[in-house]
Amino acid sequence: MKTIVITGSTRGIGFALAREFLRRGCNVVISGRKDESVKMAVEKLTQKFLAMQVTGFVCDVTKYEQLQNLWDQACKKFGAIDIWVNNAGISNAQSKPWELTAEEIKSVVETNTLGELYGTKVAMQGFIKQGYGALYNVEGMGANGKNNNVKGLSIYGMTKAGLHYFNMCLAQEVDNPGIITGSLQPGMVLTDMVLGQYTGKPEEWEKVKGILGVIANPLEEVAPWLVEKMLTNQKKGAQIAFGSTLRMLKKFALMPFKRK
Repeated sequence: MKTIVITGSTRGIGFALAREFLRRGCNVVISGRKDESVKMAVEKLTQKFLAMQVTGFVCDVTKYEQLQNLWDQACKKFGAIDIWVNNAGISNAQSKPWELTAEEIKSVVETNTLGELYGTKVAMQGFIKQGYGALYNVEGMGANGKNNNVKGLSIYGMTKAGLHYFNMCLAQEVDNPGIITGSLQPGMVLTDMVLGQYTGKPEEWEKVKGILGVIANPLEEVAPWLVEKMLTNQKKGAQIAFGSTLRMLKKFALMPFKRK
């Protein structure tokens, strides 16, 4: 039975991944910045799965010591960790970068960049001691190098583009045969982070909801696919991307029929 740790997993993609790992009989450790949200997420999961297979701990990924504590507590609970997923991430308000507060810029950069770097350090040190393990870092918009920039999200996109470079380098630096590193690209998913950009902006939402309905992927499809890939992957440096070009073209081809 594999044990999985997922940062930022009290909601959204992280929570959906946790649920899918549990469906496949894995032990799962979830985490979030607030104690209340962690408890609520664990309670939801234990309503459908065995309580002995899921636990959760508070963890702010911008605090290295809290990530180390997450590893230590997970090992204390389940003995060892097989897969560590650095999923925690936030977006800035959709606005020009110079109009954002310095605190918001700092928060996005620290969460998305330092959080993943710290999580990688903790997981890799633990895996080296164990002699095995798989690390997956979640990327996002800006990571695939394509011209898919969105106005107002340059700070968020910059952090994800930088993480893509880091993940490619990381795969080359790991020389332990028992350890795998890779990246996850879920594609566009209508999570709270995405929908939150349009809170209080009904006119903007009316403009984009049609296209988002086409290009966005439902969590019910994305999460099972990603989990299956992680559990079966044996390739170092694998870039596991759900939103493939072929899948997107198919969606646009079917768009007229969906409208009818």
